[in-house]
Amino acid sequence: MKTNYTPKPIYTNDILLPDDLMTLVEDMAKNVHEVWAQSRIEQGWTYGEERSDALKQHPCLIPYEELPEAEKEYDRDTAIGTLKLISKLGFKIIKE
Repeated sequence: MKTNYTPKPIYTNDILLPDDLMTLVEDMAKNVHEVWAQSRIEQGWTYGEERSDALKQHPCLIPYEELPEAEKEYDRDTAIGTLKLISKLGFKIIKE
């Protein structure tokens, strides 16, 4: 096993998202959860009160709206990070 890996994410802390992009965050967060859940279910996972890799059970295999706030925040952070990276790389998102 290699242990000398050092992650080098693109620095995006200097990016401030415009308010109109921030409105996308909740929709993106919900979709991030939906994609994750669909993938897990396709792999044979089901809902369980506690996570069990052996039984392939996970307590977050529920609708996004029912997730604990901490889980929603994780998905929001993923969405915000994605939007910041898109901006950092020079792309523009335009609503038509």
